[in-house]
Amino acid sequence: MNATHTEPIPNPLQRQSGFAVTPALEAEVNELVTHYPEKRAASLMVLHAIQDQFGWISQEAVEWTAKKLDLQPINIYELVTFYPMLRQQPMGKYQIKVCRTLSCALGGAYELREHLCKKFGLDAHAHGPQTTKDGKFTVEFVECLASCGTPPVVMCNDDFYENVSHAKADEIVGKCK
Repeated sequence: MNATHTEPIPNPLQRQSGFAVTPALEAEVNELVTHYPEKRAASLMVLHAIQDQFGWISQEAVEWTAKKLDLQPINIYELVTFYPMLRQQPMGKYQIKVCRTLSCALGGAYELREHLCKKFGLDAHAHGPQTTKDGKFTVEFVECLASCGTPPVVMCNDDFYENVSHAKADEIVGKCK
């Protein structure tokens, strides 16, 4: 589809003032596109590259991607809103993911998330990721982290922790500088 006439997406994402694609990111995206028979097929890889650069996908990122791939913004928006690994809001420097699948739930994951939310002044009853006002921490529930025998399981960025008690969670957070 030709993107000469663009329709607005139904629910705009957060705006990102000063959004600018660096020459390095543009070169990376140009290279990614060459690996696919059609530009559209590179959509997810382009979104991953943008998220790697900015940490999330903004309204401006969706519009830029659509233009770059000769698509309508809705074509990119539907990907961003469908795939949970694509972030629709800025995330904290430290992303704390608490597994909530059955064994972790039975092992105390809900209480652990509530503990972390209270520690950071976040709403323990809110859905989705929540980020502290200073932008340092994001707390969220995630699905299976593949360690069902050692609940509750937590990831802090790329670090993996098993059998996480409230005290161990406090220790993990204390190491975040």
